[in-house]
Amino acid sequence: MSLLRCLSLTALVFSARALAADTPVVMDPRATPVPPGGPAPAFAPDPVNTKPYDFQSQLDIYGAKHPNPTARPLLELGRELYGPGQLGAGINLIGEKNLLYPQLLFFGDLRTAVAWNDDGKAEKGVAAVKANLDLDLKITSTERIHYAFTPLDRDGKVTGAQFAGDHPFVGHSTFDLKPDALFFEGDLARITAGATGRDNALDLPFTFGLIPLLFQNGIWMQDAFKGLAFTIPARNNAALQITNMDVTFFAGFDQVTTPALRGDHQGDVFGLNVFIESLGGYWELGYGYINGTGASSDLSYHNVAAAYTRRYFDTVSNTVRVIGNFGQTPAPGKTHTADGVLLLIENSLISSNPNVLVPYLNGWIGFHRPESLARAAAAGGVLVNTGIVFESDNMTGFPTLDDTGHNTYGAALGVEYLFDLHQQLVFEVAALNTFGNAAERTTPAAEYGAGIRWQRPLNNAWILRADVIAAVREQQSNLQGFRVELRRKF
Repeated sequence: MSLLRCLSLTALVFSARALAADTPVVMDPRATPVPPGGPAPAFAPDPVNTKPYDFQSQLDIYGAKHPNPTARPLLELGRELYGPGQLGAGINLIGEKNLLYPQLLFFGDLRTAVAWNDDGKAEKGVAAVKANLDLDLKITSTERIHYAFTPLDRDGKVTGAQFAGDHPFVGHSTFDLKPDALFFEGDLARITAGATGRDNALDLPFTFGLIPLLFQNGIWMQDAFKGLAFTIPARNNAALQITNMDVTFFAGFDQVTTPALRGDHQGDVFGLNVFIESLGGYWELGYGYINGTGASSDLSYHNVAAAYTRRYFDTVSNTVRVIGNFGQTPAPGKTHTADGVLLLIENSLISSNPNVLVPYLNGWIGFHRPESLARAAAAGGVLVNTGIVFESDNMTGFPTLDDTGHNTYGAALGVEYLFDLHQQLVFEVAALNTFGNAAERTTPAAEYGAGIRWQRPLNNAWILRADVIAAVREQQSNLQGFRVELRRKF
């Protein structure tokens, strides 16, 4: 830098200081000066760590992570399930926009249970074993073929033996590869993109085959039937304050199961279900039509359902659900099998420890004969989620209170405690009463019950569970049951 330039800069600095000295300080009127000897400054000194610095603990935040042991599928071919590292390159066989990632998984669980049950008709000591197996062939990231089966039971009879009671030492065994579900699932948009090489703006997931469908928490529909379904997903509408909406259309032409028909092969089902996030809550709206065929041709009817879920005052999570059946015209001399309305109200209290302590109160009232749209026998009754005393195990014949909702009203009050998230304990009391035409009810009079459930994982693959129920029933024999189950996941 030249001498002349240095002298110029020095003169500029001195001129600025002189100007600043002659200029009065203007302070924002909202500011308040701190007088000498006033309060301590707002910014305290930096904290001082009195412990020796441990560099290894700082490195461990990033480098000492390890995978937790998990149960592995019986068979893994192709891409590993939840494997570490980056995913490998796909195979460009049906288009570079829908690459193949072949993967074959065989997984499920094995359940073994021992129970002592008194269902009001007989006392039995029962041992049973049941396997739920799934074979999943993934083709691309969105297309797969799935096969689910329960080889150790058939037509509601589970492999096992009665070792005590009225007729002890009666055994039953079976081996059945008949599918409980067998379907193809994919996304038409991805398939088209792979075939044409151009992206699509609209996703359209679909499925066909023996498809399992579950809507409204399994209350309105929980069944597997031969048919098809597709969904228009992720829609929104600012004018209606809809942040997200999915619409699913479905049709079933065989193995439609409902107590309203006279058999599993005597009806078709058509309908739609809408999921909506709007107005601070979660809506589900459904419509279905059961078309009776064969011996059930006179039992066709309409079925509608609506549910709204929301949290109130950060204190209660509430769901209000309504199911209604109408339009059935049975033949002369035959009775209606689906002509009622069911109102369900589900509440859980947000406690001071909401992750582990969950008190709940669920209630209902059912008029005439309300029915789900489609419901597999193994799914239990429409009140199966109302409380643990309405839930059987589909293995040992564990007794329950009346779960139909036919001309009854009642409630279940309970509390669930999850300890340190490694075990579960549930205490529950429930009661129901009857009204209306006795011919439209499954139970003749009031029922009162209490139940306890405890379960704990023994490790990453084994789960131990125990259930107890005791019930007093007017005009019927009382119920009681105790069961212990050991489940192996793989």
